[in-house]
Amino acid sequence: MKDVVIIGAGVIGGAVARELSKYKLDICILEKCADVAMGATRANSAIVHAGFDAKEGSLKAKLNVMGSEMMENYAHELGVKYKRNGSLVVGFSDEDKNTLEELRARGEANGVRGLRVISREEILKIEPSIGEGVTCALHAPTGAIICPYELCMATVGNAMDNGAELKLNFEVKAIEKIDGGYKVSSEKESVCARYVINCAGVYSDAVAKMAGDDSFTVIPRRGEYMLLDKECGSLVSHTIFRCPSKMGKGILVSPTVDGNLLLGPTAENIDDKEDKSTTAAGLAKVRMQANEQVAGINFGKIITSFTGLRSVGSTGDFIINEKDGFINCAGIESPGLSSAPAIGQYVRELIENSGEKLIKNESFNGARRPMHYFKECTEEEKNAIIAENPAYAHIICRCEMTSEGEIVEAIHTNPKPHDLDAIKRRTRSGMGRCQGGFCSPYVVEILARELGVDYVDITKFGGESYINIGKTKEV
Repeated sequence: MKDVVIIGAGVIGGAVARELSKYKLDICILEKCADVAMGATRANSAIVHAGFDAKEGSLKAKLNVMGSEMMENYAHELGVKYKRNGSLVVGFSDEDKNTLEELRARGEANGVRGLRVISREEILKIEPSIGEGVTCALHAPTGAIICPYELCMATVGNAMDNGAELKLNFEVKAIEKIDGGYKVSSEKESVCARYVINCAGVYSDAVAKMAGDDSFTVIPRRGEYMLLDKECGSLVSHTIFRCPSKMGKGILVSPTVDGNLLLGPTAENIDDKEDKSTTAAGLAKVRMQANEQVAGINFGKIITSFTGLRSVGSTGDFIINEKDGFINCAGIESPGLSSAPAIGQYVRELIENSGEKLIKNESFNGARRPMHYFKECTEEEKNAIIAENPAYAHIICRCEMTSEGEIVEAIHTNPKPHDLDAIKRRTRSGMGRCQGGFCSPYVVEILARELGVDYVDITKFGGESYINIGKTKEV
């Protein structure tokens, strides 16, 4: 029997796994998809929120501020790109200014540092491209940006390097209370554990019901985004929000840690927990509101659009609780990413408070080499690496200048990838302006070679998403 089973390998499941791997626990992470970070973690705003939005005294407020303060060191230790660029919540009227003052007061009550409501003149000094109609803004200097799926891969990978097990393509179908713990089953196999931690995102209510808990529900909230080419990434330096509504923080305009410009998301409650389609109406809304916030956006430089689903719980707050060894981490919508390091600690405390005496894992190593370390090397350092392994001189993705050596290294690094999109998330091969048009066949070839499988067996994102049906002359 395992000590802990974690259901869901998103950024929350990863943070919990990494925190618990600091202790002598036998941990197993279960993920229904073919890779980690495939739910809300794969497609979100990539923002580390300062913490002014959540209601005072809520779990969201407490864990957001704590997580935001932890994140810089957390990301550095894990080798994940992070930038404290600050954020601006812009207003267009006197009514908006009153809302911004309320947010400032709420943020200060939550413990957020450095909040100020500033005038248009002050905004223009730090963001010359601000929209013409913007009259005021709440400046939050502690806001930051990060790569969410990179953070997830780093936390899951670090947990695995410290002894945790990861089972992919394990969709939980049943949870049974047994003597001393729980039996968690898919259609093909079962895992038993003393503790079960539910980090299943939009499916966390369904997983809780399997364990006999129907105290909450979760609905998916669809958010549509546009991503612009890197030549647009310097248009703004801060993350530009607009005054929030009951549906969330609204459309944002933000640089990314990789140098692109991100616009979105919309906010639409839907029924289908798998509907990640984009819509003409949604993308038109992104375009319209982004134009109001920032002038000079070149929409001709859009390289992709995508949709993410946020997990909105029925209680209005994060749902994190423990009963009989079953722990819920549910309804973790925004600011869930910002709160992730703190949520990991909170879950560990719940286990300790349940009576479990945790023993430190003296061999725990929390450091991880950055996935993009080669790109950050000096010319001299790169030449030394190439002299040892010439594959690093063979450029596969010309848009992102990703080498064969980096792809091969990613294939053999926890959590190990098995498909084209998994390589894309780890190495950025295919994330440039051609979106994999040139490099994809070569990446498939490298995957097949390194995994020891046939070329036609490589998929785009697991399951039946096959890319090739055979060789041209054979077909």
